[in-house]
Amino acid sequence: MYSLEELDRIIERMTGVVCREKEPCNLYDPIGYMMSIGGKRIRPKMCLLTYGLFSNQYDNSILYPAMALEMFHEFTLLHDDIMDKSDTRRGHTTVYRKWNQNIAILSGDVMSIEAYRLLGSVNPKYLKKAMDLFTDMAVKVCEGQQYDMDFENLPFITMDDYMSMIGLKTAVLIACSAKMGALLAGAPDEVCDALYRYGYQIGLAFQITDDYLDTFGNERTFGKKIGGDIANNKKTWLLVEAFRLADASQRRTLEELLNLDDSHKEEKFDSMRRLYEDLGVKEKAIEAMDLCKRKADESIAAVNLSDVQKNLMDSFANQLIYREK
Repeated sequence: MYSLEELDRIIERMTGVVCREKEPCNLYDPIGYMMSIGGKRIRPKMCLLTYGLFSNQYDNSILYPAMALEMFHEFTLLHDDIMDKSDTRRGHTTVYRKWNQNIAILSGDVMSIEAYRLLGSVNPKYLKKAMDLFTDMAVKVCEGQQYDMDFENLPFITMDDYMSMIGLKTAVLIACSAKMGALLAGAPDEVCDALYRYGYQIGLAFQITDDYLDTFGNERTFGKKIGGDIANNKKTWLLVEAFRLADASQRRTLEELLNLDDSHKEEKFDSMRRLYEDLGVKEKAIEAMDLCKRKADESIAAVNLSDVQKNLMDSFANQLIYREK
């Protein structure tokens, strides 16, 4: 079984393979650029990790499908940047800013198609199950993105609304990745399903951590300026929980802060962060991450893994949830 560092090297090498230069360059160069500007590559890593629990025969029938998951993820980010009018992604200029919006849309379309081409490399006996799993995930991610956009126009949402949205937008892709690896290794259905539930909980925790770091992260380790979620009135776990906990006076303060314009950006961030701390939201976010991690562990408790395998899974989960960037 490969170590996490060895999986990183495999994925880096495969990224170069699937992003070879092609013509027309204005269609394919943005794809190579998007795939090369970093990211945690957690979806292909999760897929290869769970595959390695049940098989050591790493060939193109698992390597290409693992990259299909990353290609699809990067496609969603490329189109997200257009919808969000984002100027940067991972510290680099976004594709639609570096080229233009039409090129970014078309390159994203090709990425979604290419993801299916890569997935087609699976062992034929698993093709139907793999395609069904991948397609179900793809539809759910789009549903989650629509809910996220819909929520922008609502004054507030419930925590159930929020968790359902991030479950679709973020967690199902990580869950799909966990199940895909086990499926392609020939694991029993009940084991594949257990790993899907595992990945789903890890995905929820991953997003809560992302929300947490954008307010309470250290910019030097986080790698980018924090506070963007507050500046943009984004409905994060922190904001939703703050509305849930706030009394009438604190809710009025929240609403006043949300109505501040960009000329009060620093004041807005400092006041919102202080209110989060007063309400105990900071600690509750960590508790929510811990709860998701426990549920993830419970979901695979019955899977017959060795201590080495358990430790590797736990190490990867901790890297995703209790990270600083």
